[in-house]
Amino acid sequence: STVQMRETGTIKTEQYVSHAPPQVWRALTEPALLAKWWAPGDIKPEVGHKFSLDMGNWGPRSCEVLAVRPNRLLMYSFASGVLDTTITWDILPGGVGTLLILTHAGFNFNSDLGKMAHDGMGAGWPLVLKRIDAALI
Repeated sequence: STVQMRETGTIKTEQYVSHAPPQVWRALTEPALLAKWWAPGDIKPEVGHKFSLDMGNWGPRSCEVLAVRPNRLLMYSFASGVLDTTITWDILPGGVGTLLILTHAGFNFNSDLGKMAHDGMGAGWPLVLKRIDAALI
């Protein structure tokens, strides 16, 4: 389920992934796996690591890792200087798999770009997250 909270400029969505938390962590933090389901980029789960994600037609987006709790939580800034948002991944054990909760926060509704990105990514994120299972096979 996806909740778009316009008043707080936040998108929150969750996806059940039929793999254990360590595998889901790999999907979020290993560049080759991340590229399979979302975007190519030189991500590393180290606080302070600056990296770029290739968003195709939207171009490269600069990011910086803000918080790391292996197999539990990963947070980074996303599109610094453009959207200035943060992405937080919460990884919760769920049965034989994992409940992955994405919180994408900080969209600026005083800008047309912020509004457009919020609406577009709110619709797009659930489709993107559905691709994680296949990337881990």
